[in-house]
Amino acid sequence: MTDSFLLHDLITRSTEINPQAIALTYGKQSITYGELCGSIEGFVSGMRELDLQRGERIAIYLEKRFETVIASFGATAAGCVFVPLNPLLKPDQVAYIMRDCNVRALITSNERLPLLTPVMEACHDLRHVLLVNAETLPSSGSPVSYLRWDDLLKSPLRTGHRVIDTDMAAILYTSGSTGKPKGVVLSHRNMVAGAKSVASYLGNTADDTLLAALPLSFDAGFSQLTTAFHCGARVVLLNYLLPRDVLKALEREKVTGLTAVPPLYIQLTQLEWPAGITEHLRYFANTGGRMPRETLAALRSRLPKTKPYLMYGLTEAFRSTYLPPGEVDRRPDSIGKAIPNAEILVLRDDGSPCAPNEPGELVHRGALVGMGYWNDHEKTAERYKPLPSGTPGREAGLVLPELAVFSGDTVRQDEEGFLYFIGRRDEMMKTSGYRVSPTEVEEVIYATRLVGECVAFGVDHDQLGQAIQVIATPAREGGDFDTTELLAECRRLMPAYMVPAHIDVREGPLPRNPNGKIDRKALSTEWNERQRA
Repeated sequence: MTDSFLLHDLITRSTEINPQAIALTYGKQSITYGELCGSIEGFVSGMRELDLQRGERIAIYLEKRFETVIASFGATAAGCVFVPLNPLLKPDQVAYIMRDCNVRALITSNERLPLLTPVMEACHDLRHVLLVNAETLPSSGSPVSYLRWDDLLKSPLRTGHRVIDTDMAAILYTSGSTGKPKGVVLSHRNMVAGAKSVASYLGNTADDTLLAALPLSFDAGFSQLTTAFHCGARVVLLNYLLPRDVLKALEREKVTGLTAVPPLYIQLTQLEWPAGITEHLRYFANTGGRMPRETLAALRSRLPKTKPYLMYGLTEAFRSTYLPPGEVDRRPDSIGKAIPNAEILVLRDDGSPCAPNEPGELVHRGALVGMGYWNDHEKTAERYKPLPSGTPGREAGLVLPELAVFSGDTVRQDEEGFLYFIGRRDEMMKTSGYRVSPTEVEEVIYATRLVGECVAFGVDHDQLGQAIQVIATPAREGGDFDTTELLAECRRLMPAYMVPAHIDVREGPLPRNPNGKIDRKALSTEWNERQRA
């Protein structure tokens, strides 16, 4: 038995330990680690039969299902790079990504293919389309060939290209706050180190069952697979339509670990929970933004025996910090400290370390730092920068530069080393001469318990520079609330410069981006366009 160095080694290693253990459950079906490993070997043989070369990109445009996982890990075992596409993306968005990273092969379904056919002609590097459930194949139009999944997996056994852990494994596209999505390139080392680190502090074992509720195109969503496979645990794949479906899956599958984004947790706290979930749900963890205090309190009241893990991460470094459950009561607003095998620095603009409680930029260094943005020198140079000489961990005698991720997030670090998220630099609001974090405003509004969901953003104002605009939903579905009452509470709880200038009420839920986060940028753009109309 060997250690895991490459992404697909995570599955191979767990197969060596217990090939009969259940690796994946999807609906009423399950497959073992041995079966998963065998399917990956078949996928590798098929990719070599198609003459895919080392490092070529394979896009996966599917909902969560067995084939999605097999193709992801099979691509890296073949020596290629997988590009997971969020199934919520529209055809033009899919085509942009496939053109941007020169996708050579596409894995999709018979149902999704008609959506993509009009845009595939513009994907000049695409040569092969593999359909997971096709009975008949479309007539092949040059230069693209169509193949059945089952046929390809029956290809004569062949091994993949030789790769090492610093080779590319995946390109994860992030929506970003402006412009086209950026492709974050992650190496085998990034993803394996992340799996080992996260599994260590969550205490994952082979007895765990993790619910994959987040998109697998999202770093935290894919992390459910890697952490589980590292320790031989089971993953339940869930494509949910309603938040209630998540609760049903937790109960039905006796899930022990759940990771989700705050908007989903907000919705879940508005539902009745089956009483028995806390008996088997060992932990719940958040990602994709700070958990509102009221939401955290509501979850803990429903799950008294379940440990909360408050986490922070950025795709450019996979995972970054976590707050241990034992610290939640003492510092519920903290994002914790660095995860194992990572270092988090808080730096000023000149690269020098900030003093305790002085706001600065969160900078992540270590084995999880990604390989930059695909084919984008300018954005890579903005985010991945050499650490200045003299920075903690970088002695002056070291000649070769070390690249770290400069997150663009403003945080502070207290005297004990715990970190607190303040806001995104590109989302900070400048009003009446003050810099205000939208999450700080939202936190206070959630604490009033008068809203279901809310989002804050700055809008241009002649006197203030920016005025604070809030969009909120009623606390209960079909209910209503008085904005006058909410504004009165804001004035009671906030300094005058933080009080929203306007509050718009709308029916929930608020729109999400493809990763399930409330889409602040879309709501802000929509609001501004309405004002100009």
